[in-house]
Amino acid sequence: MTQRVRQKVSRFKDKNEAIIRSNTELDDGCSNSHATYEVDWTTLPDDAVIQLFSCLNYRDRANLSATCRTYRQLGSSPCLWSSLDLRCRKSDISAAKLLSSRCANLQMLRFRGAESADAIINLQARCLRHISGEFCRDITDATLSVIVARHEMLESLHLGPDACQRISSDAIKSVAYCCSKLKRLGLSGVQEVNGDAINALAKHCGQLVEVGFIESEIVDEIALGNLNSVRFLSVAGTRNLKWSSATQAWSSLPNLVGLDVSRTDVSLSTVTRLLSTSRSLKVLLALNCPVFEAAVDNCMMYNQKGKVILSFSSEISKGIASLFADTTETDGEVFHCWRNLKNKNRLSDEIVNWIEWVLSHTLLHIAENNPKEFDNFWLRQGAALLLSLMQSAQEEVQERAATAVATFVIIDDENATVDCRRAAAIMQHGGIRLLLDLARSCREGLLSEVAKAIANLSVDSKVAKAVAEIGGIDILANLARSMNRLVAEEAAGGLWNLSVGEEHKGAIAKAGGVKALVDLIFKWPSSSDGVLERAAGALANLAADDKCSIEVAGAGGVHALVMLTQSCKFEGVQEQAARALANLAAHGDNNSNNAAVGLEVGAIEALVQLTRSQHEGVRQEAAGALWNLSFDDKNREAIAAAGGVEALVSLAQSCSGSSRGLQERAAGALWGLSVSEANSIAIGREGGVPPLIALARSVVEDVHETAAGAIWNLAFNPSNALRIVEDGGVPALVHLCSSSMSKMARFMAALALAYMFDGRMDDTAPMGSSEGTSKSVNLNMVRRTALKHIGDFVRSFSDQHTFAIAATSAAPTALAQITERARIPEAGHLRCSGAEIGRFVTMLRNPSSVLKTCAAFALLQFTMPGGRHAMHHTLLMQDVGAPRVLRGAAAAALAPTEAKIFAKIVLRNLEHHQMESPVQK
Repeated sequence: MTQRVRQKVSRFKDKNEAIIRSNTELDDGCSNSHATYEVDWTTLPDDAVIQLFSCLNYRDRANLSATCRTYRQLGSSPCLWSSLDLRCRKSDISAAKLLSSRCANLQMLRFRGAESADAIINLQARCLRHISGEFCRDITDATLSVIVARHEMLESLHLGPDACQRISSDAIKSVAYCCSKLKRLGLSGVQEVNGDAINALAKHCGQLVEVGFIESEIVDEIALGNLNSVRFLSVAGTRNLKWSSATQAWSSLPNLVGLDVSRTDVSLSTVTRLLSTSRSLKVLLALNCPVFEAAVDNCMMYNQKGKVILSFSSEISKGIASLFADTTETDGEVFHCWRNLKNKNRLSDEIVNWIEWVLSHTLLHIAENNPKEFDNFWLRQGAALLLSLMQSAQEEVQERAATAVATFVIIDDENATVDCRRAAAIMQHGGIRLLLDLARSCREGLLSEVAKAIANLSVDSKVAKAVAEIGGIDILANLARSMNRLVAEEAAGGLWNLSVGEEHKGAIAKAGGVKALVDLIFKWPSSSDGVLERAAGALANLAADDKCSIEVAGAGGVHALVMLTQSCKFEGVQEQAARALANLAAHGDNNSNNAAVGLEVGAIEALVQLTRSQHEGVRQEAAGALWNLSFDDKNREAIAAAGGVEALVSLAQSCSGSSRGLQERAAGALWGLSVSEANSIAIGREGGVPPLIALARSVVEDVHETAAGAIWNLAFNPSNALRIVEDGGVPALVHLCSSSMSKMARFMAALALAYMFDGRMDDTAPMGSSEGTSKSVNLNMVRRTALKHIGDFVRSFSDQHTFAIAATSAAPTALAQITERARIPEAGHLRCSGAEIGRFVTMLRNPSSVLKTCAAFALLQFTMPGGRHAMHHTLLMQDVGAPRVLRGAAAAALAPTEAKIFAKIVLRNLEHHQMESPVQK
């Protein structure tokens, strides 16, 4: 029994127990309060159980039927199997044979795809009356001929709206010969419908009342005039029609009531002749007919002598309303008004139902093609019409309208861009509440389209807010638990879009959305790319929130996401799974998820492998995940052990023409790895210096800032420092140091230059040139250039007047002003090792006044009150005896004023942190 059935049964059971308890209270007060009561569900009346079954989808019916023999018999009741929708599940021959025992009385069937069509005959549904198929482009004449031959009672056959490319007139003749009781026939995209096929329909199908040959190349318009029984005819989208012949032939049809010539090249004169010569014609639809609309007056009456013309040049709802009412005050609610009429005749009912059918097809077609010239139409009347159609009693009309809503709001599918005005029009007409009400349906085909519409609309922040306020998050979380893949996929997409907003993440978690999304990954195979990508994308958004990230990990999300990176080959899934792991690992200081991801078997190896993907988005998110993971010491070494150094160096070498996001993450991952000196040496040895220098030249601030951080770490090692000099790194760093708009980039570039020229590199290469390489570098010259720009950088944070006051009096106010002017807020996130702090302390004694000042300035940033790692740096400085060196620097007579003042401020910072934390290392 599925969760859905258990929920329904438990509510019903609670109700019965409440009744039993209330009855016992009527006894003489001797009832035992600890007594328990059980309900024997098999004793319920059969009609009550059948009613319960009717509220469930096919899968849940089957599961409930399996609980006992009684339910198995009741679950096979003919009234429960009068209709069958196979679109949302795999329906091959074996599945059809399993269902055949229940299909003896099946009357309505909906299917999707050629494989399902081949399986229809195995249902043994001889009483089938209605067949509707989608995605029929691969259905052949032979398949269709066999289907109609086995179902002679067929009254309705619709295949579309996509083109039936392999169906010809021969198959249409088979339909005519086999299905004498046929009343409705609709085929889309048949290349040629010849006269023989149409005449066969006229001869053998005397009850045929509705015919539609949609989007065809050639239709014999003269032969259509022989379909004397037809009341509704559609040739929408059909090309190469001879209108003079068509007008003469169709005007003579004695029963023709409705004619649809939408999306054709029909002219105003043709429309006028049809209306004037046909005695029976009442409604003519000419929607999206450029030739007609160019000639017609926008003020043209929609009702002429009792005959209605529906086009985009007039108010469609008013035209329809004129068929059955004397009022035009419908404002898009025309179908709703019609449904509420008490006195309706049969013909008018058929006309309105046909108009709903045709209009839903046309609006969906326009939404899918999204021509720019229809912007005003959607705002003026299209949105209201779609919402009215979504309330139709015809299931297929409802679904097409929901699909059209999901489609027409998206104006850029690749970038998921929503037209805010169209979304607002849906909200204005009550569309959000209507969609959420429909989302409670048990019809899975409708559910998937409604969930898609909610998901797409929720890209707009105002719609997302409305969805959340009306309870849409709970509804989507529940739909995400569906056993139907398409329903679950679209619901997960809705949660993905809603989770973009920070204000909705907590509500999604509260509604059980996190667990539902994680379960989706375990539930569906790796070949189900759509549902897995949406689930991973939603989890990635949720994982960006600290509290939600804990819940994702607690629900098994780490294992699920790692499993996707290892087993799923779809790039969209890999990208979102890697992004989710990156976000989970981004909360290192607040929870243990960073370590948990690293401990998951195969996680790091899979992410390293993904950096070699052919898809840029996958490489970017994998590098981002490795960057975040590298903040953990154990993860950092595990990445290196898994070949991460080589992979990330290769990524950095190949990303010069890639997106700024990939460049930033490639540099960032190398920055994270280079915290370890062993990794730093390995990066230099693998050729990591040149690509980082190239990235440091980027004009994009985030890219060159991250590259500067990596180069700073690499420069700590003298061999790497020499490589940076030899590969032209000094000019790049000098440029950053003087020109970047990012204070952090300038700061780290200055520190890298300070490392390179504090004297340690001198032991690696003789002054004047590099050591035995083909590259010739004058170290003295580049040293002078570097020191000049380091000095200029530090002085850019000083004010001479304030420094003069501080030098003479050491006034707290002046020192506070200098501190605030020198503060680089982002530098508070930098965490140095003991060796790095020791190097800056040693630099305070360097003969170079520039390096002394730079070292004091760096230590000021690392100990700044409020800094994330200020206390950590304070303890390290105490370990290396920094206070004594700082006092010496502050008192040195020959030291630069800036160095002395910065040293005094650092001493004050150390005292401040010691008072905050008296427990010293």
